[in-house]
Amino acid sequence: MRPFVLVRDAAVIVAIILLIGIAREWHEWWWILVMLGIYLFILAMGALFIRLNFFIQSRNHGARNAQQIALSFDDGPASFTSEILEVLKKEAVPAAFFSIGKHAEAAPDMVKRWHDEGHIIGNHSYEHGFGFDWKNRNKMAEEISRTNAYLKQIIGRAPRLFRPPFGVTNPELSHAVNLTQMQTVGWSLRSFDTSSRNADALLKKLLKKVRGGDIILLHDNVAYTASILTAFIQGCREKGYTFVRLDKLLGVDAYA
Repeated sequence: MRPFVLVRDAAVIVAIILLIGIAREWHEWWWILVMLGIYLFILAMGALFIRLNFFIQSRNHGARNAQQIALSFDDGPASFTSEILEVLKKEAVPAAFFSIGKHAEAAPDMVKRWHDEGHIIGNHSYEHGFGFDWKNRNKMAEEISRTNAYLKQIIGRAPRLFRPPFGVTNPELSHAVNLTQMQTVGWSLRSFDTSSRNADALLKKLLKKVRGGDIILLHDNVAYTASILTAFIQGCREKGYTFVRLDKLLGVDAYA
């Protein structure tokens, strides 16, 4: 049972108790507002932090007692995908690329290159729009299925791994993932490379925070990410970490 269900049911019980108390003048009506505020805050935190597994079961890291880590890149194919692939090839590091469907449609050769060079491809919705999280389950499932169908045309296989846009989850997405029979994947080390303004600072932060079992979230549309990737890989190896493909780290099937 998801934490959301437990919290929702508990909120209903507390609301009933409060309403009874207000009717019998045991306490003031504003306690209802306090409870509502707490409930909405919990829902917001559950939606924003995928690692809490609040609305949906997500795989966010591998075994913590192993010295294995996995790289994942969101949003491509993008402007620095080719440069990143050259680094990965040189360093012999496999990665996972969570592709936005419309970007894959615009650059099918890059998608094929991901596959041909031994990386796995995940689903990151078709539009990755800010309105995705407000859609109903059927519209969400339509985006996921559309992306999968197009990726299958290119590589001959349909991805099974799905990363929600912005990492935001909600009950409708939980239903959409079930409808499309996908496995949700999050991360345990978020680089925040899209907002970074200093390559050296980004590199130092990542090397300081990396742990065994980490799924590292990066983006292939960020220049800093491409520029520090070699140093990051080598730095992790100096710390004793081994890079493995995401599906191996999690022990899951990457494709249906």
